[in-house]
Amino acid sequence: MLSQKIMKSVRILVSNDDGVFAPGIQVLSQALAQIGEVWIVAPDSERSANSHALTLKQPLRLKQLGERQFCLDGTPADCVYFGLHHVLPNKPDIVVSGINYGANLGHDVLYSGTVAAAMEGAIYGFSALAVSLCIPEPAGTQAAKEANFADAASVACDLVKHIIEDPMPKGVTLNANIPFKPRGKIGGIKLCRLGYTDWSSSIIKRHDPRGKPYYWIGGERNPLDNISDSDTNAVAAGYISVTPIHYDITDYRSFAYLRELNLPGMKTIDDDLQEIPPLHPTPLSR
Repeated sequence: MLSQKIMKSVRILVSNDDGVFAPGIQVLSQALAQIGEVWIVAPDSERSANSHALTLKQPLRLKQLGERQFCLDGTPADCVYFGLHHVLPNKPDIVVSGINYGANLGHDVLYSGTVAAAMEGAIYGFSALAVSLCIPEPAGTQAAKEANFADAASVACDLVKHIIEDPMPKGVTLNANIPFKPRGKIGGIKLCRLGYTDWSSSIIKRHDPRGKPYYWIGGERNPLDNISDSDTNAVAAGYISVTPIHYDITDYRSFAYLRELNLPGMKTIDDDLQEIPPLHPTPLSR
């Protein structure tokens, strides 16, 4: 349990990819305000599936909406970058992204703006948490319209308290996916690896009024995979999945294979790399 003294000193940077006015971020920020000082820097509109893009070739506009609430006409990663290096007068204790309107399971994390926002904090050495509520697809269903973010925010607050009391290794982002059910109906919390997100009907072809074709990427998610202890299977079974992920996506298992490269006329240089990742990778300095 965090003491009142610690709670008063906690500073939390919150972002998302659904936009600053999305219900998930508003409910989350209100809940986190019971833990510490909350700063919001989020996109001015939805930026889902922007991955970890940074805006480098056009100007960005920052708008202040409240005492500690800002929006930016950029990507989720842009927002956290601005929060860390321009908006906040002091560094945060944790960066929290969400609550996302839908799951971020398996290789969704490669596309997710929600995960990217949290990971942008991890890159600079801050504790980082991405939180998603696994609302059933498609998003237009009645269940989605009645989404209850309050229970998910309660879980997020518990995770934040734990991380502040006992920080994760530097550079790690904790990706949490919460089943779409009341907190009391959730079966538990499960440590997971990333699974495989199988989207059926991945390209949908339609025609405009003039008969010309246009396309939508995306379809319905297969709720299961064949990977033991995957986040996909955990959520399908009614558990909260928690998966530690890192921006170092090197495949250490492949070192032995690549040391056998024999390219014509090319000398192979020795290395000191190990087949397992270092325990505490050093992120950029805070």
